[in-house]
Amino acid sequence: MDVKTAVKEIKRGESRSLYVLYGTEKYRMQEFVQLLVDKLIPEEHRDFAITKMDTSEHAIEAVVEEAETMPFLVERKLILVKDHSIFASGKDKLEHRTDRLLTYMANPLESSIVVFLIQADKLDERKKTVKLAKTAGVVLPFQPFSADELMQWVAKQVETVGSQIDAQGIEALLNNAGTQLQTLSAEIEKLSLYVGPGGLIQADTIEQLITKTTEQNVFQLVEDVIKRRPEQAMQMFRELLKQKEEPIKILALIIRQLRIMLQVKELTSQSFSQQQAASQLGLHPYAVKVAAEQARSHDTASLAIWLAEAAELDYEMKSGRVDKTLGLELLILRIAANMPRTKEARR
Repeated sequence: MDVKTAVKEIKRGESRSLYVLYGTEKYRMQEFVQLLVDKLIPEEHRDFAITKMDTSEHAIEAVVEEAETMPFLVERKLILVKDHSIFASGKDKLEHRTDRLLTYMANPLESSIVVFLIQADKLDERKKTVKLAKTAGVVLPFQPFSADELMQWVAKQVETVGSQIDAQGIEALLNNAGTQLQTLSAEIEKLSLYVGPGGLIQADTIEQLITKTTEQNVFQLVEDVIKRRPEQAMQMFRELLKQKEEPIKILALIIRQLRIMLQVKELTSQSFSQQQAASQLGLHPYAVKVAAEQARSHDTASLAIWLAEAAELDYEMKSGRVDKTLGLELLILRIAANMPRTKEARR
């Protein structure tokens, strides 16, 4: 079963006795749990019908005991369990008798809904608990959206709060606010309040209202450099200096973005999809999409040269051989002009 099917079941008022939720998208996982609460537990009963536990603090036997206890004054109860070691490969200080859980999973109490919440990329498929959960319960992954899915999610969220947004606005929002769903949700609500009911959220409004992090400002700097906009790149660099950002930190972020661009270009040339490249590099798929677009107009050799020059400058700055601000300015202008460093400049 996938997440969409599970959501449809819950909206019909149906539920399973056991859910195992895992993945890195904590926001979507919390949304799923909230749906369970909203659809299955009456509001007036929630104080005593919902129990929260953690396998780092409670032995699994205590979780099973709670699940086996009949609910008091309510039709059913919801037990939310944060897990590190029962279904994943983490470790706890506690000793867990997982045989008790296996016995319970084979014959669960219908009045108890047990939801395990696992913040991990994957489950430990070697464990009996995982194997049994796939037959006795519902195992649902909550992994990052693909780039297209993320853009669709933003559009839907904007629609939900009663506003509108176009493709340029979505791109500006993701570039300014990042890809964390919780942050995006908060920013969308703020932007919607600003434009009013039915209003259009545009890129210039996003630029005005959303404060970029240093990483996002450097991302914009790299974007200007790669697209050969030296004036805009230098303006952003000076703005970062005004904000007291250290040139060495700025350079480190530039190196990181150049490395991502090079890695993405190499992987896609080997027929990796953007989703596969994201998994390989441990990046959000949208970050891979943007890096691929940035790298598209440059060959691998040029990217490798710029990365090597940036790494060399990092060494020179840290060893005091060059003025940090001037050295970084020259690198930015050289890359923006698509010019390699000359031998004379290296001396």
